[in-house]
Order: sequence, then structure tokens, then C-alpha cells
Amino acid sequence: MNSKRPVNLDLTTFHFPLPALTSIVHRITGVILFVGLIFAFWALSKSLSSPAGFDAVSDALASNFLAKLIAWGLVSALAFHFVAGIKHLFMDADIGVTHEGGIQKAQATVVISAVLIILAGVWIW
Repeated sequence: MNSKRPVNLDLTTFHFPLPALTSIVHRITGVILFVGLIFAFWALSKSLSSPAGFDAVSDALASNFLAKLIAWGLVSALAFHFVAGIKHLFMDADIGVTHEGGIQKAQATVVISAVLIILAGVWIW
């Protein structure tokens, strides 16, 4: 056994590169979207059940802070997941798979996602 191997890793000392972080966040937003579909389908079902249900969902999205926050969170997760998915499609097509290309695509993913998230916030709030 190699005695130089660390026994307990301190995860706070790791510094992941930006492409790794965008890939990790892509997976996290996928989980958020999967769980968030429960709320989205519930709201859709309630809004389609009757005119009163539609009014209830519409009023909640218009005036309830928590409903707006959940909607913004889901749209934000969808925006990042979509942009990062396009980045992964470029990688699958063997476009920009160099070290510099990976960093540039990760930077573009963060910038485009940030713009979309801000636009979603303006639209929802």
C-alpha cells in the first residue's frame, strides 16, 4: 500500500475547471427539472380541471412570491440545462473538444445561461 495516498480527502481543496463545473451543474439542473415536473404537472392539471382551477393557478403565479420563485427556478434550470445540452451536442459532434475549446464553450454556456435566466426573471416577475 502506498503511504502517500490521502486517507481523508478535503473536498474544499479541490478546484474544478469551468468545463467540469458546467457539466456538474448540467446534471444538477436535470435532477431539479425531474423533481420540478411534479409541481409543473400539478399546476397544469389544476389549471385544466376547471375555470376556477385556472384562475387559482393564474392568481398564484401573478401574486404569490413562492409560486413565482418556483416558476423562475424551473425556467432557470431549464435554460441552463438546455444551453449545456447544446454544448454537449457540440462535443458529441467533435466540435471544439480541445482544452481551449472546452473552456470557451463553458464560458459561452455560463454567459448565455445567465442572460436567459435574467430574461426569465424579468418575464416572471
